[in-house]
Amino acid sequence: MSVGFVWVGVGIYVLIVTVVAFLARGGLKSGGLVDYFLWNREMGGVVGALSYAATTYSAFMLVGLAGLTYAGGVGVLGFEMVYFSGLVLVAFFGPRFLLVGKKFGYVTISEMLGDRYGSRAVAVVVALASCVFLIPYSAVQLAGVGYLLEGTTGGAIPFLTGTVIAAVLAVFFSLVAGIRSVAWTDAVQMVIMLVTALVAVLLAVNSLGGFGELFARVSAEHPGSLSVPGNGYFTFGTFLGLTLPWFFFSISNPQVSQRLFMLGSLRNMRRMLLGFLVCGFVYTLVAIVWGYAALVRFPELSSPDLATPSLISSELVPPVVGVVVIVGILAAAISTIESVILTLSAVVARDVYANAGLAGSSDERRQLRVGKLVIPVIAALALLFAGLELDLIAVLAVSSSAGLVVTVPAIIGAFFWRRGTAAGALSSVVLGGMLAAYLEFAGLRLLGVASGVWGFVAAIALYVAVSLVTRAPEGKAADLWAI
Repeated sequence: MSVGFVWVGVGIYVLIVTVVAFLARGGLKSGGLVDYFLWNREMGGVVGALSYAATTYSAFMLVGLAGLTYAGGVGVLGFEMVYFSGLVLVAFFGPRFLLVGKKFGYVTISEMLGDRYGSRAVAVVVALASCVFLIPYSAVQLAGVGYLLEGTTGGAIPFLTGTVIAAVLAVFFSLVAGIRSVAWTDAVQMVIMLVTALVAVLLAVNSLGGFGELFARVSAEHPGSLSVPGNGYFTFGTFLGLTLPWFFFSISNPQVSQRLFMLGSLRNMRRMLLGFLVCGFVYTLVAIVWGYAALVRFPELSSPDLATPSLISSELVPPVVGVVVIVGILAAAISTIESVILTLSAVVARDVYANAGLAGSSDERRQLRVGKLVIPVIAALALLFAGLELDLIAVLAVSSSAGLVVTVPAIIGAFFWRRGTAAGALSSVVLGGMLAAYLEFAGLRLLGVASGVWGFVAAIALYVAVSLVTRAPEGKAADLWAI
């Protein structure tokens, strides 16, 4: 594919999204911390749905999920269906997050937990855990862009150049108007990535003879890809390790759960959920079919993550459509990165800096300045991690979420177990997170089960056991429990 053609497509995308970001800047009202990070708690349902979808469905989908389909087959569909079933948590916890956010003025999830357990340490530890596990998650998105541009241009646009472009754009859009520019650019980017991916996959399938011919060839040439465990990739342990963090994603990942503080009403929350389900289901099917098309056309790729770049640069996809798909994936990755770094900047400012005991650290204006200052720092750390060029984007994305699933017991207990204590929350997050991280980096799979599962089990046991032998807090504990 022509490099110049790719640069023109990227340039047009940047121009359009930049205009949208500056238009969003005009909507800033007070310019304060709540306005910058939470849209003054007035986000609408349609923008919320598109932004939620764009934040969730990143380079993970058309690069990562397509690659996972290429490697493991139809088990990916079950993996994604488990995620959809996990949205019942939003229906259950969303109204509670919305109500306590408005009642107590919470900006971050870690702030809410610190208040609930009567402990600044809880707020700080959960905030730091978010940084530890979400910075690698952001790096996964940067890597997706790097692999895409390098693969589709035959190396003319190096991996590093692609990651730097994505990081710079994410920082820029985050700084323009905070969550307003992020949400509006997310909405535009979600439309771009969904429409372009749908058109591209239909053209690719048509070039292969249609859906019937495609799946007939998959059945004949790769029969293991149409069953579970099929070719052996999706063993029970692997499937459980991938799906457990994904099921709890909506409440464990703060860049997603923080949006529950932003919505203007329960009606908007309902619209957001319904819109997200439609976008997500369509995009999931597109990514899976895309992976199968790559498997039929390029059965001997060195890495599953090359499935999408190989297909885009092949004769199956017209160059114009290929460039638009590249832009769509770039948009998908940037929408996730900007949401993550904005959320992390909020937790650093609101929960780490505010609890540091420094002079003026309780001033919201100073917290906002600190939040803006750390945005490029977070992006730079993600860029360094992306430089490791690790393989299989989908698995790495879930591994990052596996570290955050240890916060789930403390989150559920905040609303449904008055007996939960600060010591229980701290031990579950710290020790559960350390166990998950150790098993992940050591490559250990006890009993064939992934690190996130063991971290989650340990977090539950620690939260309950330690809470039972320590004293429960009063005050906010009763208030949250009653909602």
